[in-house]
Amino acid sequence: MIMPRGSDQLLLPANPAFIWFTLFLALGFNLIPLGRQPAMPDLLAVVLVFWNVHQPLRVGVGAAFMFGVLMDVHDGALLGQHALAYTLMSFVAVAMHRRLLWFSVPSQALQVLPVFVAAHGVSLIVRMLAGGMFPGWELGLAPVFEALLWPVVSVALLAPQRRAPDPDKNRPL
Repeated sequence: MIMPRGSDQLLLPANPAFIWFTLFLALGFNLIPLGRQPAMPDLLAVVLVFWNVHQPLRVGVGAAFMFGVLMDVHDGALLGQHALAYTLMSFVAVAMHRRLLWFSVPSQALQVLPVFVAAHGVSLIVRMLAGGMFPGWELGLAPVFEALLWPVVSVALLAPQRRAPDPDKNRPL
């Protein structure tokens, strides 16, 4: 197998229970009542995009729609606002996942920044078309914070896959 340039180690398969645990943990962080802050990064969106890029067959557009509806119900937002944004974001992430893995993690953060900007833009457009108020220009900081979280999330979520399965002198991998 040809290894991407950015990876220096073979990764173990991702445990599906760990994938869904991290998604529900990110949903839990999004559910913490911190007030309405337009610049607050959407941790669930970052984790969804991460797993869409790294495990597109296990976490797809359907999971993004489900989590989007849950966020809509929690936020009291227009039903479908987050669902549409998460679905489009996941579709783009799955479409670019092969190309994205060839880049280093900081370069990946720059590559996913437009995805986060587009997701927030779609959510804002839906909110404004439904007669909502403009949340303020601080909303433009949220995708930047999400892109800055990408390296942290990458290190944290790939850590269980980086451990050696039982290395010895006869099995170095």
